[in-house]
Amino acid sequence: MSNSTLTRPRIAKTKRTFQIVASRFNAQYVDGLIDHATKELRALAPNATISLHRVPGSFEIPVVARELAAQNKTDAIIACGVILQGETNHAQNLSRSVTDALQRIAIEHGVPVINVVLSFNNENQARARCLEAEINRGTEAARAAVEIAKVISELRDKQGAAVSKPPREDG
Repeated sequence: MSNSTLTRPRIAKTKRTFQIVASRFNAQYVDGLIDHATKELRALAPNATISLHRVPGSFEIPVVARELAAQNKTDAIIACGVILQGETNHAQNLSRSVTDALQRIAIEHGVPVINVVLSFNNENQARARCLEAEINRGTEAARAAVEIAKVISELRDKQGAAVSKPPREDG
């Protein structure tokens, strides 16, 4: 994992809507991601509406992210979860499954999904990236969400209907 951080984008004056979908599992670390992401979103997009949706674990995040994306009412979704490596390969399987699902949701629905479902070898890594300020991934996620929301909005404004969100598929 890189120790570099995203540069801070300019403050957004536009009204934006951000959804955070977060796991309750490994709550101490996930709460750190949420707190840092929310603080950074409020600093970078003071007029934004920010909603939090809690789910039992990381595996459930894509289901709620998909529902939010399908509603076409959000500028970006931030998915927050922490997966700690155990003695089996379950953590890697879970991580890959969630990552693949979140990417598929973003592409299929045309809504940016910032993946902050993080997999760590140990609690020291989780603490450094979720609770501390120096390389906090929640802060980075908020910066990415604000930046990509701006890029997508500009593209859609320029292209009009040619680059619109895909219609919702019922079924």
